[in-house]
Amino acid sequence: MSVPKRYLFAAVIAAGLIGLTFVIPSFTSYQLATVCAYLCGIAGLTLLTGAGGQLSLGQAALMAAGAYSYALSANTMSDAGVEGPLLLVLPLLAAVLGAALLGLVIGLAAGRLHGPYLAGFTMALVVALPAVTSTFSAVLGGDQGLWITVEKRPTSLRGTVSNEAWQAWLAVICAVLVLTVLANLLHGRFGRELRAVRDNSVAAALAGINPARTKVTAFVVSSAAAGMGGGLLAYTTQSASPGAYSLVFSLFLLMAAVVGGIGSLTGAVWGALLLVALPHLISSATARLALPADLAQRLDGNLSVAIFGLVLILVILLAPQGIQGLLLKLRRRPGAGSARSSAPSSAPAAAAADQLPAPSLPLSDRHQSAELPATQKGQ
Repeated sequence: MSVPKRYLFAAVIAAGLIGLTFVIPSFTSYQLATVCAYLCGIAGLTLLTGAGGQLSLGQAALMAAGAYSYALSANTMSDAGVEGPLLLVLPLLAAVLGAALLGLVIGLAAGRLHGPYLAGFTMALVVALPAVTSTFSAVLGGDQGLWITVEKRPTSLRGTVSNEAWQAWLAVICAVLVLTVLANLLHGRFGRELRAVRDNSVAAALAGINPARTKVTAFVVSSAAAGMGGGLLAYTTQSASPGAYSLVFSLFLLMAAVVGGIGSLTGAVWGALLLVALPHLISSATARLALPADLAQRLDGNLSVAIFGLVLILVILLAPQGIQGLLLKLRRRPGAGSARSSAPSSAPAAAAADQLPAPSLPLSDRHQSAELPATQKGQ
């Protein structure tokens, strides 16, 4: 897909989702905003882990950096009397820049790490988050976090558009913008260099690519996307607390990326949808059952985790390329022979160019160890 077509497609998707908020319930609009926030973080993982082969377990910490950057800047600007679009745009920019700065530090510190060493290093960031917020409780609010007192809707929309619909509008626009930027990067020179470093860093260096700089850039870009997601979550929930960005949440983001298709930005969309919809569907289903109160309390939250883990196992065993890879495989299967005979010879190359990094590509070659072992087994 060419760049102008990609922009047009993104605009159509954004307009369609915004129009959808006029007919769906307010709670569904809130869920849509949450999906978009998660999508930004998962899409960043798609670039870093799927295209770059760098396994990170600290995406939640980067989203937390974006959330706290948004909260601090929004509260500061509100106290200073700033109003209007600046009070909306500048805190989101602060969220992106704050997370990108943390990603730069991580990339420089962990540039030579890979495999379980990089995973352990990034996981330590999430584990240390509560301690950091407690140490700097005067600024970060400790375990309770920060509350954001900024009005959600512009003044001109307060009588016609609900808070949830406006949140969905903003989240959709930001998520589509993030996906468009990441798609352009992955289809451009940077994406080719990143995949070359992932496949064989020695050969990439001989070809004139700087592997260290490429990895650091990938960390910064992935962190910026996660920061946007964290800023959107902070705007949606009007709060930023360490409990919302735990190690479990970080693992869920990685699991969602794998289930959706770690090598595809479209797979990130499937993963984000599943991450939000699955707990709600399970809670709705169990609420309709006449279960004892103690059993219902035990199942609340725990059942969705168990089912999500089961889905992950099934995907690894049956569809190691994720949901998006499975859909592409099913779409190519019917009439594949006749399509090949009638299509010009350049069609396969054009189709491949329109896709994001193929889900079938390994996260690393035999010279690198930054992979998801379970995914490699399934392939």
